[in-house]
Amino acid sequence: MLGAGPAQAAGYRYWSFWEGSGSGWTYATQGPSLVRPDDGAVEGFRFSVSEDSQDSAKPRRAPGFAEICADTPAKDGTKRIALVIDPGTASDAPAGETPPAPRTACARVSPDASAAEALAAVAKPLRYSSDAMLCAITGYPASGCGEQVSGDGHATPAASAPASPAATGSGGSGGGPSAGVLVGIGAVLLLGIAAVVQARRRRG
Repeated sequence: MLGAGPAQAAGYRYWSFWEGSGSGWTYATQGPSLVRPDDGAVEGFRFSVSEDSQDSAKPRRAPGFAEICADTPAKDGTKRIALVIDPGTASDAPAGETPPAPRTACARVSPDASAAEALAAVAKPLRYSSDAMLCAITGYPASGCGEQVSGDGHATPAASAPASPAATGSGGSGGGPSAGVLVGIGAVLLLGIAAVVQARRRRG
């Protein structure tokens, strides 16, 4: 209730994952490591600052498999996945970095390959966090991963993006820090109880 308005709201800077169709882009409900697209699918990746999946920026190029994979002929025993990679705008970029131009690529991969494997085939180097969140595509950005960004555009180093399925490739929640605090409190309470028991034994 007391939070700032939309123009000043904090967001997270990260690569979002999208699935393309004839009607446009749909925010993926699973991470790229879990999605195993069929031959002829179009997958999109967009780097931006957003509060959540509802306001996340879509890739700025329409999905078009025939155009993207026009120069990559079909081959037995493989499938073709069209990829749209949009590094976003200068306003989304971390301080001191300039986003590269958006690009497309056609990955020819094994029939059971995931979207993450298709991306790795055409856009190395990729960088992931310890919890499998996609942090960088083709080396962009050079550092950072899902950091929180205040309304004035400054990053908050201690924060991290909420662990949404589309961002991390898993369905886990972002409750790690609070869980750690609870464990710490529990340990202190146990030590206190042990001290009381020892004191009573000595008095006895």
